[in-house]
Amino acid sequence: MSKKKKKYYTVWKGHKTGVFESWNDCKSQIKDFQGAQYKSFSTFDAAKKALNGNYFDYIGKSKGFKSELSPEQLKKIGQPNYNSISVDAASSGNPGVMEYRGVDTKTKKQLFIQGPFEQGTNNIGEFLAIVHGLALLKKKNSNHIIYTDSKTAISWVKKKTCNTKLERSEKNKALFELVDRAINWLKTNTYITPIVKWETKAWGEIPADFGRK
Repeated sequence: MSKKKKKYYTVWKGHKTGVFESWNDCKSQIKDFQGAQYKSFSTFDAAKKALNGNYFDYIGKSKGFKSELSPEQLKKIGQPNYNSISVDAASSGNPGVMEYRGVDTKTKKQLFIQGPFEQGTNNIGEFLAIVHGLALLKKKNSNHIIYTDSKTAISWVKKKTCNTKLERSEKNKALFELVDRAINWLKTNTYITPIVKWETKAWGEIPADFGRK
């Protein structure tokens, strides 16, 4: 069995900031901290360097990405529509600490972020991110489209439901309050915003990616 590679965790915003050598130590700093900023690195030096930099310079990156698709396939897919916002979620465990956000696809400027929530799943986060984006674009009367890399979340939004197997508890009460609000919004609002699958194989990670894989 291959040995699991050690990771180092940079926390820019949390109860305490710094570089932590275990996920549990990192989690203690971000739990119940609204708008926490953190990311894992493969070396201590990289994590330390990142701490002295800007969080937003280290997330949502696809450095060195090279598509394995053929030129014909890439031509057929084309380029992203930059008249759009991109949404994504990140979950450390399933279920685990989860957050989601939306960014401008072209500039990667963050438009909204929610979490971290103590207990959630990636699918719930992706679902909430899409609905959050729909509500935002409707409020602004915007003709932007929404990109997501989650087929599951697209399906849930179309069905106006959150078909999660995660059971409700005191630990995820706040999260499910958002889920209920999202479902109610879908059932009481109409929208014309197209929800489009992000072509990861052609374009790399979605711009809203948290970069914690």
